[in-house]
Amino acid sequence: MIKNFIPALISILIIAVNVSAQNKMSVSSPNGQITYLFNINKGMPEYAVKFKNKILVEYSTLGLNFISDSFSNYIKAGKITVTNGMDDYTLPEGKTSAVHDAYKEALVPMQQTGSNRMINLRVRIFNDGIGFRYEFPQQQNDTSVTITNENSTFNLAGNPTARVAFLEDYFTSHEHRYNVLPLNNIKNDTLMDMPALFQFTGNTFMAITEANLLDYAGMSLIKRNGILTSQLTPLPDQDLIKVKATLPHHSPWRVMIISDRIGALIESNILTNLSDPSKIQDVSWLKPGKASFHWWNGDISPDTTWEPGVDNDFNKYYIDFCARNNIQYHTIIGYRKVAWYQNDGQDYEPGPNTNVLIPRPGLDIQALSDYAKSKGVRLRFWVHWHALYPKLDSAFTQFEKWGIEGMMVDFLNRDDQEMVKIQEEILQKAAEHHLEIQFHGAYKPTGLNRTYPNESTREGTLNYENDKWGNLITPDDDINIPFTRGLAGPTDYHLGGFRAMPQSSFIVQATRPHILATRCHMLAMYVVLENHMAMVCDEPQAYEGQPGFEFIKEVPTVWDETIVPNAEVGEWVSIARRKGTDWYIGTINNSKAKTVTIPLKFLPVGNYHATIYKDSANAVNYPNQLIKEEKTITSADNITIDLPSGGGVAMRLQLSK
Repeated sequence: MIKNFIPALISILIIAVNVSAQNKMSVSSPNGQITYLFNINKGMPEYAVKFKNKILVEYSTLGLNFISDSFSNYIKAGKITVTNGMDDYTLPEGKTSAVHDAYKEALVPMQQTGSNRMINLRVRIFNDGIGFRYEFPQQQNDTSVTITNENSTFNLAGNPTARVAFLEDYFTSHEHRYNVLPLNNIKNDTLMDMPALFQFTGNTFMAITEANLLDYAGMSLIKRNGILTSQLTPLPDQDLIKVKATLPHHSPWRVMIISDRIGALIESNILTNLSDPSKIQDVSWLKPGKASFHWWNGDISPDTTWEPGVDNDFNKYYIDFCARNNIQYHTIIGYRKVAWYQNDGQDYEPGPNTNVLIPRPGLDIQALSDYAKSKGVRLRFWVHWHALYPKLDSAFTQFEKWGIEGMMVDFLNRDDQEMVKIQEEILQKAAEHHLEIQFHGAYKPTGLNRTYPNESTREGTLNYENDKWGNLITPDDDINIPFTRGLAGPTDYHLGGFRAMPQSSFIVQATRPHILATRCHMLAMYVVLENHMAMVCDEPQAYEGQPGFEFIKEVPTVWDETIVPNAEVGEWVSIARRKGTDWYIGTINNSKAKTVTIPLKFLPVGNYHATIYKDSANAVNYPNQLIKEEKTITSADNITIDLPSGGGVAMRLQLSK
């Protein structure tokens, strides 16, 4: 603890670092393009951010409110230290398999005059962004903290264009459309989800989100007095208290991803960089892949001698389909609003006697597991979180005994500190039983696929399930995701719909639902989205023998490298991902037809056999039609494509032997 200190001149021999006796500091990224400035102005801590010497964030406040006092003024800084750092780690499930990112780190001890309270501000500056967090060390008289507010603001310079999703309240599935409007046009007291993207004049981009959310309240943004402000989600059944914690403790990182190339934000590893190292020592059991999810197609089965339902025959039908088509997992869900487990609640909602340890009559989980294993297919469960959580230990023990290898945990709909801790507990205990976890109806990722690699993916975005009930997902909705929610990490959609229709003749139906956009757009989404447990959610008869299905069968779900060859925010995006020596490229368009060029200069030297799936000339009227083309290409080539409204291109590039 620092007592009765006076600011002192600190000299640190690191390029682009300045620290003075006036409680000021500036630290720049290793490449010198991003600068974080810290200042204490009349006793109040504040910060600013520059990119290429241009102010993006004007001086903005820092501080917190506690149950009995606040920490935002009468502040002095102690000895500021600045160091070099390097993140070197591997990701068993990610958009890249190995990370090697340099950063500068500043530690600013702060103390309030007349108080013994100490808070450290830790800042890390990477070449693609900044993270800062509050650290609460052991205090002289306190062993815990109760936080009622966090006063981190983001006073963005000028009037950038915002691409944001508005939240109705704190109880939410985080499934909303994105709005594009000038920042000044957002009304005060409007709650906004993260990540949110801001486009400054001169095409400089900044996304704001958070990383390493553990034992803390989730954060959204709210506009107060015209300035973006952090907003923590309160604990349930009250509005005042946001966080209760024993000391020492720290907040998540408040993250700004920055570049004048939008693809750099998509490529960035800053969220996993700022997350804790893996807490799972042995990850050899992790098996990412693709999974059936028959709920989306309406639980379709063929006309057979057996009745479809919550039974072994229905699930064997989908297991056989997975076995024939290199789909690694079958998901046991139930049948038409009837869960696979004993449940006396309404539809999928748990009742007082719900028990995930007891399958419905006619469903023999052990026999299904043995059958799936004989076919080389793994099994997963869908489960309502409130049915699972009260029996977490016994359920996971039984699931492992049955041979279940993962599950979708659904309907969480909160990001308060209590729910954040519940999700971590689910991940911890699932890892002990070799189970991967896919969260649905859940908040954004915060980099925890590094800390808990068994977190395969998250929903937290409006997606194709809405087509079933008429809230149509358009190509314009799809194109927003890579530049907003997708920046946070793995993004689960109900992917794989093979019944595309033009919007002018779209028919809404919950069974065998339709989608907008072309089939090539749908194929490309398997590459555009980072998703380590991608759904194949249409019925078997919709796929087998259909053009393009071979691409779904072969596309990986985890990657060694990710590059964005070209993109225009809100218009189109092309994302290239490498697995071994093979590259896959997914390109999707919004609702306006255009011609685009995909440069291939990122490819290593060599000849590549390219298999290209592109839209037919009449795809606007017949969106399921595609052209499959094969050619030899090199890194010297550019591929020019005519993209129709809602179109797409999917490619596989194989290095020639």
